[in-house]
Amino acid sequence: MHNTTGFSLTGFRVSSELGTVRGIVVRSRSVVGNIGASIQTLFGGDITLYTELCEHARQDAFERMCREATARGANAILGLRYDATEISPGVTEVLCYGTAVVVTPG
Repeated sequence: MHNTTGFSLTGFRVSSELGTVRGIVVRSRSVVGNIGASIQTLFGGDITLYTELCEHARQDAFERMCREATARGANAILGLRYDATEISPGVTEVLCYGTAVVVTPG
């Protein structure tokens, strides 16, 4: 699946727009993860437990969006974006969205 944050894809032309596609993941931090991350904050720097949680959530949201685009017949996604919202303390929604399109070389 070709994808870009831009609204065109170099070397391709859009032959069909199929609409907005999205992938949504809602994640919470575990008690053990919170304790481990709290210990990491004492030493400063990258909080790797949270970094990994965020990376996995974004990857899952991206893959869900790609599955929706594929189901619609797309072979590319333009205008790719991510958004995150805290739904409640410790519970976060990660949204990945873009425009599903069919592109052809040219």
